[in-house]
Amino acid sequence: MELGLHVAVAGIPKTIDNDVDYIDRSFGFITSVEQAQDAIRAAKTEAMCNLPNGIGIVKLMGRSSGYIAAHATLGSGDVDLCLVPEVPIVLDGEKGCLPHVWERVKQKGYAVIVVAEGAGEELLGESTETDASGNKKLPMIGEFLKSEIGKYFKGRGEEATVKYIDPSYMIRSVPANATDSLYCMQLGQNAVHGTMAGYTGFSVGLLNNKMCLLPIPELVATSPRQMDARGRTWERILGITRQPNTVETGKRSKTGSILCR
Repeated sequence: MELGLHVAVAGIPKTIDNDVDYIDRSFGFITSVEQAQDAIRAAKTEAMCNLPNGIGIVKLMGRSSGYIAAHATLGSGDVDLCLVPEVPIVLDGEKGCLPHVWERVKQKGYAVIVVAEGAGEELLGESTETDASGNKKLPMIGEFLKSEIGKYFKGRGEEATVKYIDPSYMIRSVPANATDSLYCMQLGQNAVHGTMAGYTGFSVGLLNNKMCLLPIPELVATSPRQMDARGRTWERILGITRQPNTVETGKRSKTGSILCR
């Protein structure tokens, strides 16, 4: 624009973690949630084949937000514990996840756990190192959970068989499903429509189920977004997993909302 060139700039929000603000979802998110079901089913099968005290842990993508882990948990219906970056992890005590896992195993003989890769920094600390892409290195939350669960059961005189599955890029390195393919077509078409109409410096996105042109500076200013720890998605997680809620009342959540009783 400063050079006066007749060039339009249009963006299409790209992140598998679904953490671009304002938009309903990013492309590929639905496919990754669907693909994560294979890992969860495998973890359940492993856990059920190692009765008693069989436990399967699945680590899914989600550096800053737990949308993939949360939606994969809701889509599965077989998960007993879901851990995300937005909600602090408590290991022991009244709201501890370890007593919860113990309880679920005693009830049905096995348990399935889904954890987002960015969860647990309040326990393991934030790394000052970065990877080759410039992203902050994340704590090894999956391995840590496997170790802590083993110690917890051993402390109660029992052995637990814990299987850890990390599908990593496998949940996104697949062809888009029909929903995402249609969505990508709409994003591409509307990006062209916007530029041909004379707009520039915008990104296309689905907002309240309608295609919109969003100013890029506004879009990136509040991204990456996080899941509301007091929102309906997390309430549904608590309902389906029956896990204790570790979100403290009377304080601000990571999304900035006041947490009331």
